[in-house]
Amino acid sequence: MSRSRSRLLSPAVLALVVTSLALGGCLEKEEPERGEEATLIRPGGPGEDASTLPPGATAEHAQAAHDDVAFMQMMIPHHAQALTMAELAPSRAQSSEVKALARRILAAQRPEIVTMAAWLTDRNLAVPSAADDPADFDHGEHGHATMHGMLSDGQMRELEAARGPAFDRLFLRGMIQHHEGAIAMADAVATAGADVQAIELANEIVVGQGAEIDRMRELLAQL
Repeated sequence: MSRSRSRLLSPAVLALVVTSLALGGCLEKEEPERGEEATLIRPGGPGEDASTLPPGATAEHAQAAHDDVAFMQMMIPHHAQALTMAELAPSRAQSSEVKALARRILAAQRPEIVTMAAWLTDRNLAVPSAADDPADFDHGEHGHATMHGMLSDGQMRELEAARGPAFDRLFLRGMIQHHEGAIAMADAVATAGADVQAIELANEIVVGQGAEIDRMRELLAQL
C-alpha cells in the first residue's frame, strides 16, 4: 500500500474537500437504562477520547456504523490515487481506448470524492487531504476494514515513467488491481454498513468498477 503524501488529490479536487474533525475510534452505542435518554457518542480527534453529546442535542448521524465511516474515509485517498493514474493517460497512453477509459474514471470518481467528503463533513468527521498519509485512514490498522488495491510508490513511479504500449499495459494492470480493491471495500460496507447513502455508493462502485474491470481485461488481452 502506498504511503506517499504527494499522490493524493489534485488541486481541482482538493478545492472541493473540507477537512474537519479527525476520527479517533469506533462509534459506540450504549443501551440506556429505563427512564434514561440514550447516550450518543461523538468520535474524538487523534489522541482524544470520544465525547458524550448532551441530552437533547441534535445528532442525526451520531450512530452511523463504523463500517460506513471507514468506507467513506478510505475511499477518498483510494479514489484520489485512481485520479492520479488516470491523469497520466492523456500524455502517456498510446491506446485511444485506454485514454477513453481514463476519462470515464475521472468523470465518475471526481464527483464521488465530493460526495464522500460532504458525507464526512456533515458528520464532523475527518476528510483525508493531500497532506495526509493514506495509511492514517486505513481502519484495518485498528482491527476493522482495511484499504485494498492501492499501488505502491514503486508501481506509481514505474507508471509515470512509462510511455506508449508499456504505459497502456501498466495502466490496465494497475487499474484492475485498484478496482478490485475498491470492490472488496465496497462489498464490505454493502454487507455490514448501516447508512443508506454509503450502501448506495458502495453498490454503484461494485457495479461500475466491475464493468470497467471486464473492459480492461479485454483491452489488456488485445495489447
